Amino acid sequence: MKVLVTGGLGFIGSHTVVELQNEGFEVIIIDNLSNTSLSVLDGIQNITGKVPQFENIDLREKEKVQNFFQRHTDISGVIHFAASKAVGESVEDPLLYYENNISALIYVLKELQQKSEANFIFSSSCTVYGQAEKMPITEDAALQQAMSPYGNTKAVGEEIITDTAKVTNINAILLRYFNPIGSHPSAEIGELPLGVPQNLVPFITQTGFGLRKELAVYGDDYPTPDGTAVRDYIHVVDLAKAHVIALQRLLHKKNISKVEIFNLGTGTGSSVLEVIRSFEKVSDKKLPYKIVGRREGDITSAYANTDKANDVLGWKAQSTLDEAMASAWKWEQKIRS
Repeated sequence: MKVLVTGGLGFIGSHTVVELQNEGFEVIIIDNLSNTSLSVLDGIQNITGKVPQFENIDLREKEKVQNFFQRHTDISGVIHFAASKAVGESVEDPLLYYENNISALIYVLKELQQKSEANFIFSSSCTVYGQAEKMPITEDAALQQAMSPYGNTKAVGEEIITDTAKVTNINAILLRYFNPIGSHPSAEIGELPLGVPQNLVPFITQTGFGLRKELAVYGDDYPTPDGTAVRDYIHVVDLAKAHVIALQRLLHKKNISKVEIFNLGTGTGSSVLEVIRSFEKVSDKKLPYKIVGRREGDITSAYANTDKANDVLGWKAQSTLDEAMASAWKWEQKIRS
């Protein structure tokens, strides 16, 4: 079966392409290389022995999206990753996020609604919960007012998909994931941020390697055990496998509603200082860091209740925080060697 993966050369996308190819799917990647490199294709090939098809398309260009689907009429499913994803950057440049994350989604859905049957997996985020009132967060938790334009694009994206699925032949699964980290155990692919990393773990590994002078820890006055913000850090390979399981659920018509929602996390919250200590443990390095003020758009705590994903989807995260950090450090060392 042929599967389109948008943003398939990105961090989560590339790991998902590997898992799809390992399961025998034929994969086509669309990516505009805005936050990744063409070299990721080599890593995917080195792991799987297969080169996925690749097209350099910016999904904001409606005509190019139309043209792609006219040329590829036999696509069985779409996994949609293509989006800008940094909370801080979205606060600084909201229009970039609204154009990139909403327009691209609409143009892909407009093509899919013309098909007699379409299966769509959406890369959503726990940011739609805002600062949830109760931990761990279930899929039934009330969606809060988004604390960043990035979070808002995910909430609006979910609404667009739900409204569209009601009146079309599109079936969708919305995967709300928590904080993906780590890299493939082969160290052939991993997180490859262009410029200064917006996410915690690549900033940690770059600091550990000496590329950054020190890590900034945003706030130590949160109402958490050690005062730093708490998140649910999930190994990217575990996350990638969930996308394949979700797609197979739709392809085999096991979904019980037109749109299903699943949290993807470990069910355990880790503070920023705990992540730093995990890195120091697996790397045997002392990490230089300083405490600075809180960052706009950040919340205190978020970790998942994973019961629904475990029981209904049949998926469970396998890797520990230390294993994920070790793989991230292995990747950092490889790309700097």
